[in-house]
Amino acid sequence: MKLSQKVDMSDLENANAPAPGSPPPLRTWDFMETTLVVLIADGVFILTGGLALTFMLSVYGGTKALSPSEFQALWLEGRWQGAGLIVAAPPTIAVLWVAIRMARREFAEYLALNWPRRRELLRALGIMAFVVLAEGFVASFVGAQKPATNFDLVVGGPGGLLILLIAGCIAGPIVEEFVVRGFMFRGWSQSFLGPIGTIVLTSAVWAMNHTQFDWFGRLEIFVMGLALGHFRWRSDSTWLTVMVHSAFNTFVFFVMGPYV
Repeated sequence: MKLSQKVDMSDLENANAPAPGSPPPLRTWDFMETTLVVLIADGVFILTGGLALTFMLSVYGGTKALSPSEFQALWLEGRWQGAGLIVAAPPTIAVLWVAIRMARREFAEYLALNWPRRRELLRALGIMAFVVLAEGFVASFVGAQKPATNFDLVVGGPGGLLILLIAGCIAGPIVEEFVVRGFMFRGWSQSFLGPIGTIVLTSAVWAMNHTQFDWFGRLEIFVMGLALGHFRWRSDSTWLTVMVHSAFNTFVFFVMGPYV
């Protein structure tokens, strides 16, 4: 009887042991580790973007004679903010790449960089269009006011406008979606939050990070974040959220104006 029990226990241990040559289980950064990596990436984004802006404005010349308020206005112009964003995007994504490789995962797999199906893209664009129309109706109903001064409209010519559009419609959506709906969603959704809690929390973080808007504007961004998080969850595609985010920003930039 004892010999039989020993044999049974041995068989159970062998069954639970990993097969020789089998790949190790995939590692996902937990909630706190994901948060730390995102904070590092955000710091890199701010640092590299700020350094790039400082360098470009120093090369631009004539800034020493400006008052602090005049320098801040120049700093916030769309052409310079766009250039800073474009420069800051690659090192920010590089932080994610390093973290993902440290987890022994593939970059595209971890961030769910899967190409969406046509039906998924059309459905997502339709839902986002409905969200934008609903938010516009609510904004007009409550009398939400747009800022009187928008420095994004100051581009200094066609070249500056092109830089702003590349930053706002391509670089910005890519880096934000890679960080929020890609890296954060991967780590947080497999934590105690689960997918739904992650959609809500990432939307709140994403909205609060848009400090250039008032509280109503951040509420609108939060609702859009819920939609984007839903697209990411249902499709398992961060490229889908990049496309929808890019399409929305393109629409916004084309209805804004006039650019000067």
